[in-house]
Amino acid sequence: MLDARVHQGKFGEDYIRVLASAAGLLVSQDDVDHDGIDFCIKQPGPTKFGFSPRIDVQVKTTSRPQRRAAAFDFDGLDQLQFNRLAGTDVVVPCYLFLIVMPVADADYTDLRTAGLLLRQVGYYVSLRDRPKVEQPRKDRKIRVRVPVANVLTVSALRRLIEPSSDVAR
Repeated sequence: MLDARVHQGKFGEDYIRVLASAAGLLVSQDDVDHDGIDFCIKQPGPTKFGFSPRIDVQVKTTSRPQRRAAAFDFDGLDQLQFNRLAGTDVVVPCYLFLIVMPVADADYTDLRTAGLLLRQVGYYVSLRDRPKVEQPRKDRKIRVRVPVANVLTVSALRRLIEPSSDVAR
């Protein structure tokens, strides 16, 4: 059995893979995690937005979300991770995907006659409008507000891929 943190993180990444599959998108992963990006998600082939538009994402999970008003306060990014997602100096749009999960791993899924249910819900946020931290440190965390309105669905994931989209950019 996996350690609880590894299990939760793996399930969060698998949640994204299932959602991307349902959206008809491809998910790839670098062979070495050098840039702090977990996945590249792209629409394959020629599209009205060009050839294979894509986004880069970092996936984080929490089983104890801190909700304040219309957003979650997420304190799980260190300053180096934050800087990889923040600012406008990127070629490929970057997003933080936050998967809110049950506390007990036995509750991650449920099999029903209608199909397999994955729990709970994913959210997204762009940090494009946030300035990078000067002299970032791995041992310092930074708070990110993730709007509860930014629910990660099949259609939302497809919209995030669109280069002309202003969804959370």
